[in-house]
Amino acid sequence: MANNPKNNTPQPDDQPENMSRRNLLKSAGIVGAAAVGSSAGSNVIAQDSPPVAQASSPITLEALETLTAEEAETLEAICDCLIPSDDNGPGAREARAVHYIDRSLASHNSGARHNYLVSLAAINDYARQTRGQPFNRLIRDHQESILQAVQDNTVPGCAPSGSGFFNLVRNHTIDGTFCDPYYGGNQNFVGWDMLRYPGIRLSASETDVAKGAELEPNHQSAYDNQTYTKMAHNIQMGEQLNNGGGSSNV
Repeated sequence: MANNPKNNTPQPDDQPENMSRRNLLKSAGIVGAAAVGSSAGSNVIAQDSPPVAQASSPITLEALETLTAEEAETLEAICDCLIPSDDNGPGAREARAVHYIDRSLASHNSGARHNYLVSLAAINDYARQTRGQPFNRLIRDHQESILQAVQDNTVPGCAPSGSGFFNLVRNHTIDGTFCDPYYGGNQNFVGWDMLRYPGIRLSASETDVAKGAELEPNHQSAYDNQTYTKMAHNIQMGEQLNNGGGSSNV
C-alpha cells in the first residue's frame, strides 16, 4: 500500500512522527487486501483525529438487526476512534462499519452478541462514572483514553475481558471497513479506495497488472458479477438440499 508520490515532495503520511491513518493501516498489516480480520496489529487507535465530540449519528436512523440505538451510537464512536476519517479520506464511520457489525451479529458473528451487549454497557458506565457523559458524547482524547483502559483491562465488566473485547471490536471494525460491500460495510467502496484496491476482476491484461495500485477502480462487489452470484446460489441450494428441503434446478 505504498503512497507512490508523483514527485519527491514529502507528504504528511511519510513523516515518521505523524501517526496517520494510512501509516496506522500499514503497521496493522492491512496491505492490498479487500477484506481482512484477525491478522491486524495489536494496538489500532489513531492519534491524529481532532479532539471534538461527535454529533448525533445517522446510524441511529437505520433499522438495526441486533444492536440497540444506544449500543450502535457507542460502537460507532469506538469504530471512529479505531479508523477515523482524516485528510486522506473517510474512515470506519463513513464505511458504515457498524452496519456490517450489526448484521454480522445476526449471522456469522452471532456468538459475539453477548460480548457486545455487556462490554458496550460497561464502557458507557465507565464513561459516565469517570467523565460524566456516555462514551459517544465525549471528546476524542477522552474516548481514546477509555479505549486504552479497555485494552489494558482496567474497565470492569467487559467480556471476555477488556483486551479480548478490544481485539474483537478492532477486528470487526477492520472487516466492516474493508469487506465486500455486499456484507453491509465498505459503503461506496471507501475502504477499498483507502487501500487503493482496484476491485475484483475475472481477468487482467498485462497493462492492468503493470498499473498495479494505479489501476482505475471498478467499484463492483463480487456479487455484482454473474459468476459469483451463480456460485453463491448453487451453494445455497446445496445447503437447502442437505437440510432436506427444496429442490435443485441449478
